[in-house]
Amino acid sequence: MSNQPGIRDRKKAATRQTISDVATRLFVERGFENVSIDEIARVAAVARKTVFNYFPRKEDLLFDREEEGRELVRQALVARGRQSPIHAFQALMRTLLETQHPLFRITQRPIQFWRTVAESPALTTHARALQTTFAEDLAVMLCDAVGRPHADPEARLAAAMLMDTLVIAYSEALRSFREKRKGKPATAFASVMERGFIGVNAALAGTPYV
Repeated sequence: MSNQPGIRDRKKAATRQTISDVATRLFVERGFENVSIDEIARVAAVARKTVFNYFPRKEDLLFDREEEGRELVRQALVARGRQSPIHAFQALMRTLLETQHPLFRITQRPIQFWRTVAESPALTTHARALQTTFAEDLAVMLCDAVGRPHADPEARLAAAMLMDTLVIAYSEALRSFREKRKGKPATAFASVMERGFIGVNAALAGTPYV
């Protein structure tokens, strides 16, 4: 009996992943607006209600790894030891890139993913909202790490700069992959990312965040 919660959680996670995978494939093949929740449920062999139990909004079906990113950052900040919060965040991003974590992996799949987003006004708006929300959440985590109020402008500045750095670096890596430039896309990613990190460290010098 003690194993039941674990088995149940794994089944729920597998169902969630199946629904997301089916939805992503259909969206990429036919466009976000041309695929219905009923069709996704039918192909995934689940009830329509089940889809909404896991994904409250249709847009959430495509952006299903947002919380994973937040949790990775939370863990890195909690386990940072004597390292500053911003340096701990930067170290995590370098590790994710070096290990080719799915969030940073540059292949044909993310090219198709972001093309699907770009072709849908609803997905484009949702993606921008998620970036803003993630930056706000990161600012709160930075504040908590050093014991400052959540409205601290220095934390908000740091979070905005860090998020913009990652978005631009990821975009450049995708462009490098699309244009088949010499060198790995990860190298293009790292080049932009490190420049951005230098700027963040300079801007936040003298604060507890660095």
